[in-house]
Amino acid sequence: MVPVHEAAAPATFAAIAAQSGARFCLRDGVLDLIADDPPPARPLLRGAALVVFTSGSTGTPKGVVLGHARFAAKLDALQALLELTPGDRVVLPLQLIFIFGLWVALLSLQTGARLELVGKFTPATPLPRLDRATVFATVPSMLRTLFGQGAVAAPHLRTILTGGEGLGAHLSGEIARQLPQAGVHDLYGLTETGSCDFCLRPEDARSGRGTIGTPTRDVEFRIDGAGESGELLIRSPFGMLGYLDNPGLTDAAFLDGHFRTGDVARLRADGFVEIVGRIKEIVSRGGNKIAPAEIELLLSAHPAVAQALCAGVPDPRLGEALHVAVVLRAGHPAGAEELKAWCRARTERFKVPDAIHLVDTLPTGPTGKALRSGVRALAELKAP
Repeated sequence: MVPVHEAAAPATFAAIAAQSGARFCLRDGVLDLIADDPPPARPLLRGAALVVFTSGSTGTPKGVVLGHARFAAKLDALQALLELTPGDRVVLPLQLIFIFGLWVALLSLQTGARLELVGKFTPATPLPRLDRATVFATVPSMLRTLFGQGAVAAPHLRTILTGGEGLGAHLSGEIARQLPQAGVHDLYGLTETGSCDFCLRPEDARSGRGTIGTPTRDVEFRIDGAGESGELLIRSPFGMLGYLDNPGLTDAAFLDGHFRTGDVARLRADGFVEIVGRIKEIVSRGGNKIAPAEIELLLSAHPAVAQALCAGVPDPRLGEALHVAVVLRAGHPAGAEELKAWCRARTERFKVPDAIHLVDTLPTGPTGKALRSGVRALAELKAP
């Protein structure tokens, strides 16, 4: 099965149909023939359950082939971690074309929990359901939107599942203040590795703040680099069978049996793993290498900053200039120059942003995940 969003653009649907070689399309309970010729034999698809196309936020979309046995075993590992019950009411505003939404939906059904799907997300759509929900699966950008509207009534909520981007100290603190009974499982993983490779568990929320936590069951990792940080490599028995029709890309994605995440990480002395950036996102400003996540964490510590998103923007003098989109907290005015001064007093001069753009919301992609390319687009719009 290849999940495709019902509102996908015709060009997107055509590209996925062509790349997958699908002959049939099931839409609104109707099965349509969309191609006459069957695809060639593909040994990779023996035992396959899903082909999930990546969002393309870090490159060209790829068809990730997930196997039945591996995916079922991953659901078992997640159940051991999360302990859903038939009495749970799971509210899910995530799209089912992405791995996060898929595994939450399947695990809910497998355990007999009540699954409540939410349509197009707005601040209003999940709120009526949260009154009786016990589990809420979402991404940080949605949580920021909800908590930015004021008080969130969820008296029975015991678990929040989130991931896809950093939760941030301000949002984490706001959740703890408004919903102290709701434990947050902050999850990190990739479609290719079967998702949820690391988890910052509720009991570690304070000591592990700013990290992705520790590995989940049966997942191994190492950090490939000569210094204190390097590329995060993951070995998982739940990972993909391979990229559809692309064995070369599949081989290149692994190093000694470990999947190359493309994330730059470091292992803290307390055993928690911290993501400091992506290899392709590292900004080269005047020859100095800067991890965007480091600048985001720095700015997020300012009392007026609710969210920050950093990216490199082409610059004729520096090669790349450091631009940051910042969302201010309500009732906490601050100017771009004030925020630069804050950075200047706390980090090296070359890490101080060249431009800070004050915005109402961060740019996001189709998954609701904050999108660095949106910062570059913002910089182009504001260029003289």
